[in-house]
Amino acid sequence: MTNHLDPQHESARTLASILIQRGWKIALAESCTGGLVCATLTDLAGSSDWFERGYITYSNEAKTECLGVPAETIESFGAVSEPVAIGMAEGARLNANVNVAISITGIAGPTGGSPDKPVGTVCFAWTINKNITHDAIETTSITQQFSGNRQAVREQACDYAISRLVRLLQ
Repeated sequence: MTNHLDPQHESARTLASILIQRGWKIALAESCTGGLVCATLTDLAGSSDWFERGYITYSNEAKTECLGVPAETIESFGAVSEPVAIGMAEGARLNANVNVAISITGIAGPTGGSPDKPVGTVCFAWTINKNITHDAIETTSITQQFSGNRQAVREQACDYAISRLVRLLQ
């Protein structure tokens, strides 16, 4: 069954196929998307074959307690930053003992923005361990600016997170 997130589901189906083909599992660490990526991925039948778990770490404390992001990193760079996104992704991958993890932290709005980090600012990280028994880890991060209301920002972030991982794995 598809819904208004159909492009995300198409990317999710492609991601599922890649993960199944490689025998890999994925974990998520979400903040501003509040589980939207997890929901999109687990909408697919059979997702238990490749989806391990998701962390909704909305608060700074959750990022530290659940994912091991150092409080100093959050204090130095802010919760919405690539260093925090990297820490979230690496924490999710390590805690879940999976090959792949995605993290998302941002400002969905309508409030919370600043001149340096306006509403719609979203930081992503993807970490991939091609061989779980050896350290062959690749981590990528990027900051994107999305427009629209809160839901539009969250949906764009979800779509971007999944489709970018597909491109990184292909």
